[in-house]
Amino acid sequence: MSEPRAHPDPAFALLELYEAALPQVYGYLLPRCGDRAQAEELTSETFLAAVQAARNGGQVSTPWLIGIARHKLIDHWRRRERERRGLRLLHEDPLTDPWDTEVDALHAHAVLAQLSAHHRSALTLRYLDGLPVAEVATHLGRTVHAAEALLTRARTAFRRAHNGGRQ
Repeated sequence: MSEPRAHPDPAFALLELYEAALPQVYGYLLPRCGDRAQAEELTSETFLAAVQAARNGGQVSTPWLIGIARHKLIDHWRRRERERRGLRLLHEDPLTDPWDTEVDALHAHAVLAQLSAHHRSALTLRYLDGLPVAEVATHLGRTVHAAEALLTRARTAFRRAHNGGRQ
């Protein structure tokens, strides 16, 4: 009977490519991000995708990495735009839709962090991701009516947390 043989992790083969491609990938991202920390984050995400692709038998090359970096950058821009567009807050006027007035994104994230997970999930899916209520319901495993009720409670909780406990 033969001994079992260990197969090397194909991700190790990426080390040489990493050394050669890192300046190109980072160099592609940095001027487009304008932020070193964000370019570094997107570069690491790109190489993590390369490791996963190599483990799944994919062929990884520098042009492939640049393409993945481009997709990571586009995803970053989309997230940032959703945050700018989607974060809305109840205005003092009770006749105004609570999500029509833009709020400071950092404050809104802090308020969202105070909410329960199901309230935070519902608000994020509906207002940050821009999903219709029916899709929010599907993602949360609820009926449309239950999702509407959850969103109503979540908006009330958001308002209350934003106003420091006052209604």
